[in-house]
Amino acid sequence: MTMMKKTIRALAVSTVLAAAISMVGFSAHAATPKASLELGKSGLRLLDDKGQVVDEFGVRSKRWDRRQLADGTTVALLQDADSGALRLIEVRDRQLRERAHWAGPAFDVEAVCLYLEPRQQTLQAFLLGSDGLAEQWLLGLSGQVRGSGKGKDSGGDLARGQVLRQLATVPDAKGCTVRDDEATLYVAESGVGLWAFVADSERAGRELVAPGLAPQDMALWLEARAAQPLPVIPVATPSAQTEPVRGGGDAADDPAIWVHPTQPAKSRILGTDKKRGLAVYDLQGRETQFLPVGRVNNVDLRQRVRYGDRSWDLAVATQRDQRSVLLFGIDGAGKVSTLAELPTGLDEVYGICSARNPAGGLDVFVNDKDGRLLQLRVMRKAGAWASAQVASMKLATQPEGCVADEPGRQLFIGEEKRGLWRVALDADGRLGDAAVILPVGDMLHADVEGMAVHRSPAGAWLVVSSQGNDSYVVLDADAPHAVKGRFRVGLNPARGIDAASETDGLDVTSASLGGEYGEGMLVVQDGHKRWPMGRQNFKLVPWSEVVRVIEVPGAAGR
Repeated sequence: MTMMKKTIRALAVSTVLAAAISMVGFSAHAATPKASLELGKSGLRLLDDKGQVVDEFGVRSKRWDRRQLADGTTVALLQDADSGALRLIEVRDRQLRERAHWAGPAFDVEAVCLYLEPRQQTLQAFLLGSDGLAEQWLLGLSGQVRGSGKGKDSGGDLARGQVLRQLATVPDAKGCTVRDDEATLYVAESGVGLWAFVADSERAGRELVAPGLAPQDMALWLEARAAQPLPVIPVATPSAQTEPVRGGGDAADDPAIWVHPTQPAKSRILGTDKKRGLAVYDLQGRETQFLPVGRVNNVDLRQRVRYGDRSWDLAVATQRDQRSVLLFGIDGAGKVSTLAELPTGLDEVYGICSARNPAGGLDVFVNDKDGRLLQLRVMRKAGAWASAQVASMKLATQPEGCVADEPGRQLFIGEEKRGLWRVALDADGRLGDAAVILPVGDMLHADVEGMAVHRSPAGAWLVVSSQGNDSYVVLDADAPHAVKGRFRVGLNPARGIDAASETDGLDVTSASLGGEYGEGMLVVQDGHKRWPMGRQNFKLVPWSEVVRVIEVPGAAGR
């Protein structure tokens, strides 16, 4: 008889199947502790290596799961059959103590399983309802689990759990488990088989991995199946997020950072709402201004642009309905106003970026979904704004994100399905020779989206959104453009910020904005606002966080 079968037989629960699946999940990600846990009719019991009861936590429960945290502490999550509350119990000093508890969900829970997310070591839980509705909860960081903090006899009200997302699983689930290193939730459905769901709250997907497999065979099937760990990509922690955009659905798209000339903490973030207009945010993420200019897709800006004896801070955005470029001025306090609308002649105006040309004026690089890229030179004559095309090129397929690197005399542009291009800029700042420097592949996943350059005395880094796997690739901005690594933007449980995924646009600044932004800032669009569920927004990340995760030894190759 295998150790797994002995373990299953030793569990005193109302349904052997639920316990078996739970134990498979536990054995897949944690070493067997010297003492073991057992759920019986009278409660949760702690057993020594001889099977003798060391301690007992009295509670009626049928549904539970357990994990061993990074610090070695074993915790168990169970649902109180009387109150419906979720109770997190820990093993400490050979005793069972309640670590936290929460009011249960509004639906009847059929199965409970824990998930120790491997990148940030957040402890999460899946609660599966009888009608197929499920919730994924964030319990907290491993070792710092959130909850009421009150003991079982405190008499205090139970706080509601942190719901990361709601999802549909299967009706009348017969058990569940999560393999943490795979980020996969397995759910047994009687008469159908075993389902695999993506456990990452930022992603979706399911697959029937064992059709027709009987529920009583699920645990052995999982035990026999070799784990398939996902690549571990380091995670940068966001420090703030903006208020949600006004448009629903896929609305937020591209940010740009304006640096206050004398008080960096009063800098601003411009963000497109491609259904309604252009929003302006402060560094705390609060909206300070909204310009209802319609379907603006991408935005970029340049400061200290010179025309005659005057210096301007100018922003540009693509207006998709008018197939034009909107030109904005930004005053010394960060207030944005519309200056002009510049025609493009393109059929489907899409992405945009800008640069100060060698004469000190503004050049705009605007592209079309058909692959065309135009370079427009902005002019100011007799108090009016105008533009003229000075160069063009065409890619084989659709581009969008781009960034001009003035010191490097180069333009980077993403061909969404094919890869990252580098285009030389000649002495007049016009488009020159072009070459692919990073094709879509294992490192860079389609769609290739937003990009920006961080230049400082320490070097120049190019950040590119690898939208297909919710990550960001970092390269040397200067030749030979070596890949430095990649990262994701994860949760910040302490500040109530969800992770970023499916990022469209991004921007960076190397200017010191003070405080945690002393080395600059990265701003990324979040394609899925999960916690709480809502309209899209933008996440703010200290540049020091990017440097920290990229410079972890071996991070680039994992």
